[in-house]
Amino acid sequence: MTQHDSRVSRETRPRDGLYDASEDEATQRAAFTGGDVPVAVYGLGKMGVPLAAVYADVTGNTVGVDVDPSVVETINGGQSPIKREPGLPDLVAEVVESGALEATTDGEGAAERAAVHVLMVPTLLTDDDEPDLSIMDDVVETVGTGLSPGDLVIVESTVPPRTTVDRFLPKLLETSGLSDGEFGVAACPERTVSGQALADVRGTHPKVVGGIDDESTRAAALIYDEISSNDVVTTTDATTAEATKVFEGVYRDVNIAIANQLAVFAEEMDIDINEAIDVANTQPFCDIHDPGPGVGGHCIPVYPHFLSGQFDADASLLSTARERNDDMAAYTASLTDAILESEGVEPDEARVLLLGMTYKANIAELRNTPSIPLARHLAEMGPTVYAVDPLIEDWSALDTVEPLTLEEAHDRSVDAVVLATPHDEFTTLEWDTFDAPILDGRAAIDTEEVDAPVYTIGGPWP
Repeated sequence: MTQHDSRVSRETRPRDGLYDASEDEATQRAAFTGGDVPVAVYGLGKMGVPLAAVYADVTGNTVGVDVDPSVVETINGGQSPIKREPGLPDLVAEVVESGALEATTDGEGAAERAAVHVLMVPTLLTDDDEPDLSIMDDVVETVGTGLSPGDLVIVESTVPPRTTVDRFLPKLLETSGLSDGEFGVAACPERTVSGQALADVRGTHPKVVGGIDDESTRAAALIYDEISSNDVVTTTDATTAEATKVFEGVYRDVNIAIANQLAVFAEEMDIDINEAIDVANTQPFCDIHDPGPGVGGHCIPVYPHFLSGQFDADASLLSTARERNDDMAAYTASLTDAILESEGVEPDEARVLLLGMTYKANIAELRNTPSIPLARHLAEMGPTVYAVDPLIEDWSALDTVEPLTLEEAHDRSVDAVVLATPHDEFTTLEWDTFDAPILDGRAAIDTEEVDAPVYTIGGPWP
């Protein structure tokens, strides 16, 4: 494995990049997989760690960069800082022990050393729902300080379309002092899901690649043909690749909004909307998603804002879908209120147990989780709200609930149970021990195994 001294300057570092390389393709591939093309992955979060680990496994020469010293220390100790990601702990231990992967907080040093720079930092929203690319801007500037001729910058982070060409490329040119055409840039948006990220990086789905020029696309496609076992789909340009990922998230948000809109007809129609959706989906042109208490995480509820207000085009459908999905927390609370009323329990005397606070089953992430507004709406209605989530260690952001362990919850007398996020720990619950009606927000309970009334979002009202 070739290791480059991070103190070596751009001017004296040997040419080892893949962009505009003079060698034939077979030689370039051998150099990449043989460790002669140093890689830096910037951002060691839920998706960055699996990505860096796979890069290290393929190249034998990868450095991961993160601003959190505890993350860096954990990885350099051969451990994964990411929970419940199948296969990741073993792979991290393996590539660290072999020397294929190391982590650092020194972004500029990593940039000096690397010939391939992979950006995998989060793209967030401001309080006004505007794209917040400040973290990305900082990383792009850091990469620019170490950029050399022949280097390739890969944007794996999801960004608003035209960000790579209109924002990142000018910043790289300015910071590096290099000329247009001396280095490559490609948008290669991640298509990964928490809980199966390692498999996704390795090729669950085709990899999308689009460069700022043909050579950037070629070099990026060569890399991902080695990283992924699936097809590599090249797009016309970087903007098309960026749009592809945003469109995937927007499709899901709008589709879920359709399901949630249909769910609110359940009371008036007095039918199980879920059954109707399932039957409708037997028609091959129909693919309605499942209704639920809302949409959370750092992807689906964020990406519509990468289009709305960013371009001079009407985006009212996207805004309406977002409103519908955000309103589902209040709708779920109202359904809980109806359940309490059917049981003859006054809201201000009720005790409600909320199971699962993270946005997705088995994922320790509270960002945009619908369980937080759900808990707030429930508390505002009057009930005392207890909450159980085995993945949460810090409950400081959840001041409307009284946290309990699963064992403590079984000892509490409650008037209703709401399953918001079906973690694995809840699959073996003895639901009847609660002696209370259940609102199954994710249709995850086998009702034949439960004697207590079980309601679903979109199901017949109490």
